[in-house]
Amino acid sequence: MEVAQSNIRERFKHWFLEGIRETKKKETRHQDVWWKVMCLTGVDYFSSLGYAPGIAFLAAGLLSPIATVFLVLLTLCGALPIYTRVAEESPHGQGSIFMLENLLPGWRGKTLVLCLLGFAATDFMITMTLSAADAATHLAQNPWAPVWMQNRMAVTLFMLATLGAIFLIGFREAIGVCFVLVAAYLSLNTVVAVVSCSHLWQHPEAIRNWNAALTVQYQSWLSMIGISLFFFPKLALGMSGFETGVAVMPSVRGFPTDTPEAPLGRIQNTKWLLRTAAIIMSIFLLSSALTTTTLIPPEAFQPNGEANGRAIAYLAHKFLGHGFGTVYDISTITILWFAGASAMAGLLNLVPRYLPRYGMAPDWAKAMRPLVVFLTFVAFAITLHFRADVDAQGGAYATGVLVLMTSAAVAVTLARWNRHRFGRLVFLSISAVFVYTSVVNMFERPDGIKIASFFILAILLTSFASRALRATELRVHRIILDRKAQLWLDELSQGTIRIVAHRPGATEYEKKEREAREIHNLKDDPLIFLEVDLGDASEFSEELLEVHGVEHGRFRILKCTSPAVPNALAALLLYIRDKYHEIPHLYLGWTEGNPILYILKYLFLGEGETAPVTREILREIEPDVGRRPRVHVG
Repeated sequence: MEVAQSNIRERFKHWFLEGIRETKKKETRHQDVWWKVMCLTGVDYFSSLGYAPGIAFLAAGLLSPIATVFLVLLTLCGALPIYTRVAEESPHGQGSIFMLENLLPGWRGKTLVLCLLGFAATDFMITMTLSAADAATHLAQNPWAPVWMQNRMAVTLFMLATLGAIFLIGFREAIGVCFVLVAAYLSLNTVVAVVSCSHLWQHPEAIRNWNAALTVQYQSWLSMIGISLFFFPKLALGMSGFETGVAVMPSVRGFPTDTPEAPLGRIQNTKWLLRTAAIIMSIFLLSSALTTTTLIPPEAFQPNGEANGRAIAYLAHKFLGHGFGTVYDISTITILWFAGASAMAGLLNLVPRYLPRYGMAPDWAKAMRPLVVFLTFVAFAITLHFRADVDAQGGAYATGVLVLMTSAAVAVTLARWNRHRFGRLVFLSISAVFVYTSVVNMFERPDGIKIASFFILAILLTSFASRALRATELRVHRIILDRKAQLWLDELSQGTIRIVAHRPGATEYEKKEREAREIHNLKDDPLIFLEVDLGDASEFSEELLEVHGVEHGRFRILKCTSPAVPNALAALLLYIRDKYHEIPHLYLGWTEGNPILYILKYLFLGEGETAPVTREILREIEPDVGRRPRVHVG
């Protein structure tokens, strides 16, 4: 019985941790024409029509159509130019976060990336929970829905659990499925928009009543425009999808002449994807804002109202009957559910892309299934916190979307700063608008920054804890020696290879050699010095360690550059052992000072307690003492 239970546990562990991601492995994706790939973005972008008009009315009231005009202008004249530039700068789908990482090297860039990952997590997680909550709202408000389906909290949690279960079984994005969902959803929305606009044409009194109410409340068009400028940041939900549009670039088919270094066709087709998606969404946002504001009673938008979270569905039921309305509800529920799947897939791609490379991800975060379970429980917690309320989550969603867009605007501005003066001013102006929009949204709806701060703090704490726990990993994947270094080691391999670690920049080789011989009783044994220049200490690992031979008088020095000195020393010793089948000896000196400070210095600056850390790395890699390279300290 115990053996059977042990086998079951082992099989479950193997299944649960299956698919550990190799950060250096190149992924290949199925590619398709850009207008089909646009639907991968569309399940996230276009699905926001399910809740955006209702949230817009609650935020701006009768000014919703005017505020939506400013939102569309920012989309077409701000976000679209920004993300076409992002597509040019990151053609392999890395996005604006990758651009900022390259523009700000070292710990500054990586700390910024970790903070932006917190906002990205807010964006994707709230996409999952808000989409599921709105799908539950469409289901509960349908007149044909049974009573047991009208519990929004239970239905939302069930949808999130089902989503997580599907990913546990194994889920792959299907462009064909997305195309069918988006095509059906946009077709149904077109029917509702045409019928609603026709009703407005036939009953112009609805427009006159809306205009009269605006005039009474705001008195002049200037005041309406001024107040709309203050309200429109709350409507930023209608701008989601641009980051996803760049993320799906590897799936866009380019030209036969494309190369990995210059995928010009992919870039051009992605621009068409972004433009088309932005224009389609802008048309639907404008039409839905006008029709829902003028044709739906204001009280219907309030919590538990018939149009709350489902304004366009309300019009579908009102003008086209419950049969068509039910078909519309089914389409909306499906695309909202798939938007959650797209968000989950985005997180599963985003987390392993950055954190393992920084040494800031626990081992279980490299496997898909543990990460799915973790994200599902986080989604449960967010849903319970917001009580599956679509309106309450709007602020957090808008915060995530706007901060990512602001970071993209800043990244493009910095990237273009020294290229064109006019372009610099244009992108600087767009960045200023996005900063204003983000700040206004945060002050008006602080829930977003609270949720984002939680994610940022959680990511920072787990990241630095993971880096500390992984401090004694080898980190170096491959070593190359130049001709001179190779020749010297070939000569030394005739006897015992003895290496003296030396601090780069110091020139007292004779003194160091004399001390090493006296302390370790080396007599006339040939010695070779090794100097490791410290590279970017914020990088956790490196694909290649290049070792060069340099002569300084009669002394021979091996030189290399690495983000962590002890790990480079250990890697080179193991390389020498395996190549020459001899146990090399390394001679180090003790560091003097507070050991705690030196440990922290090693974790964040790549050097410090060199001797004990080098030995510990070797001990973990090679448990056989007889085959372990020797580390001597004096």
